[in-house]
Amino acid sequence: MKQILQDLSDGNISIEDLPCPKNKKGNVLISSKNSLVSSGTEKMLLDFGKGSYIEKARQQPDKVKMVLDKVVTDGLIPTIDAIKSKLDQPIALGYCNSGVVIESFDEYFKAGDRVVSNGFHAEVVRVPKNLCVKIPDNVDDESAAFTVLGAISLQGIRLVNPTIGECVVVSGLGLVGLLTVQMLIANGCRVLGIDYDSSRCDLARKFGADVVNLSKDEDPLSAANSFSRGRGVDAVIIAASSKSDEVMHQAAEMCRKRARIVLVGVVGLNLKRDDFFKKEISFQVSASYGPGRYDPQYEENGHDYPIGFVRWTEQRNFEAVLDMMSKGSLDVKSLISNVFTIDNAKEAYLALDQSSSLGILLSYPQSKEIDILKNNDVILSQKVNIDIKTNSPIIGFIGSGNYASRTLIPAFKKTSSELKTLISSGGISGIHQGKKFGFYSSSTDENTIWNDKDINTVVIATRHDTHSKMIISALENQKNVFVEKPLAINLEDIDLIENAYIKANKENNINLMVGFNRRFAPLVTRMKSLIDNIIEPKSFIITVNAGAIPADHWTQDLNIGGGRVIGEACHFIDLMRFLAGSKISDFQTSMIGKTESNKITTDNVSINLSFEDGSFGTIHYLANGNNAFPKERIEVFGGNKVLQLNNYKTLKGYGWSGLKTKRSLIQDKGQSACVGLFTESIKNKLPSPILINEILEVSRITIQISESLKN
Repeated sequence: MKQILQDLSDGNISIEDLPCPKNKKGNVLISSKNSLVSSGTEKMLLDFGKGSYIEKARQQPDKVKMVLDKVVTDGLIPTIDAIKSKLDQPIALGYCNSGVVIESFDEYFKAGDRVVSNGFHAEVVRVPKNLCVKIPDNVDDESAAFTVLGAISLQGIRLVNPTIGECVVVSGLGLVGLLTVQMLIANGCRVLGIDYDSSRCDLARKFGADVVNLSKDEDPLSAANSFSRGRGVDAVIIAASSKSDEVMHQAAEMCRKRARIVLVGVVGLNLKRDDFFKKEISFQVSASYGPGRYDPQYEENGHDYPIGFVRWTEQRNFEAVLDMMSKGSLDVKSLISNVFTIDNAKEAYLALDQSSSLGILLSYPQSKEIDILKNNDVILSQKVNIDIKTNSPIIGFIGSGNYASRTLIPAFKKTSSELKTLISSGGISGIHQGKKFGFYSSSTDENTIWNDKDINTVVIATRHDTHSKMIISALENQKNVFVEKPLAINLEDIDLIENAYIKANKENNINLMVGFNRRFAPLVTRMKSLIDNIIEPKSFIITVNAGAIPADHWTQDLNIGGGRVIGEACHFIDLMRFLAGSKISDFQTSMIGKTESNKITTDNVSINLSFEDGSFGTIHYLANGNNAFPKERIEVFGGNKVLQLNNYKTLKGYGWSGLKTKRSLIQDKGQSACVGLFTESIKNKLPSPILINEILEVSRITIQISESLKN
């Protein structure tokens, strides 16, 4: 299927052939008919992409500080690589779609239903059920494509909460502004529209508004005063796009006492206190198309808000806009200036720079059969070098997120492995990274890997709760497994994995490896070689300056990410187990007290481990530190000697005769060595670099530690 993507590094638009997204629970698969190009959001993204690195930095000063902090902790080169990798990821454009349901896991939507959604510019889109609404029979597909943008207008109006007869100013008469004008008039308001474009002013006047044409040097303050009969306007909805603070200042000047201002567009926000103080003006920023926006429980997990408490969600706003179209109180036909086919999408984006353009639609010719549209596989290269006889790993890679694309895939690329198939959920990153690293094919269906007899090794870099199922499927299909940590997020799944591993190895030598890379870092292996000469119990201190992660991040969800102990602290439990060279015999835990500033207590924990050889150690995993401090510090005490490793860049010894401080210009956490040793073990039919009993031991202990922190 075809989809429109943008390269953030240079702003270029491309039309790519992608595998169809695989539908999933709570989602609807839609064959597109029309989609609307946003002259606001998408134009802003294009301009951002075309800007230089310096211009991009100026637009995101908060990101600049994060970059500077990363330079301090990780070094210049890794930071530059991270920035380049972030900008290298193409993004999907579009969020106003109309089409026909071709597959649904929700009872309300059936195949053949005409629907609107916030889907991308693509021949097929997958959207959550709460972001999808049926189209009335008397509303055509082109008009319906304006629904989501209409919901943005409607939500701004709901925040203003206008009453019949109130006078409301709409500043900015683009698509959102003109839709807002019509809805306000339908609500019984008197409306004054402000814009520089004469044609847009004419449209607003046609819809029933008074207008101020700034291109004719008309004074908006004088016009607003006259329009409000000298009382000041009741409300202002700002739908303009401007870097200037003057728009906000002007809005406040127009207002009466206790008036309302709602920002729907993007303007400068250096507010003047006196503007608001003297009149007690209320100011709100509208969150796109309504309650539920940016709430993963609503949008992704499908949990609706009870109508008795939240009457207008984003989905119900979609319905209201369509109802207005159906009744004839909302005219969008007058707003259509251009229609392009998906094949000519680049011309559509060039049209954004034309002053005459307003509503730019993309159409999707319905010549392709559904089975073709739903194809989950795309061939990326006609050449594939597969020699089964060499025993080299032939890789099926599941997951193409940031860590996979920046670290794991490049690491496997460096080995003698053959990169066969790359799986991604939505298809975009799979195609991009697949082409970049030379995969033979890309797919959105993991069954492609299970059914491929050539693939002998599976790499899993997906969300934590998916690991166990995929590991078991790989083992059942007699494939070696490299899984990014954790192995699983509960003990039941650990048992199932162990049983599947035992069964798989009755027939062949099948390796299972977890990406516990820290133990393979060059300076860690050096540390290990030194402390192995200390013939007595040792003491370990590992301090992890982890940094805070928002409470709504998926890793914090115990059912999805497992929490940060399972998701990340497992690295350091494994590292200490490796350094000790002895089984873990016991553990104790403690965590920070709950306060208003520390609501997630499991972000700040202390884990004490005891080992069978008499050694012990403490892991301080902390989210309440400072970025200037080393992110990871490992200390070993024993034999009247001390070793200290900071950020895998500097190894210092105290009491070691002849040991000089080891420094590395580049931080190396052992990822490449971890992957390299794993692939060599497959090629040479050797056990995994980390023995299965050790993997199971560390994984079970980690889960037990996490469970103890819940009590």
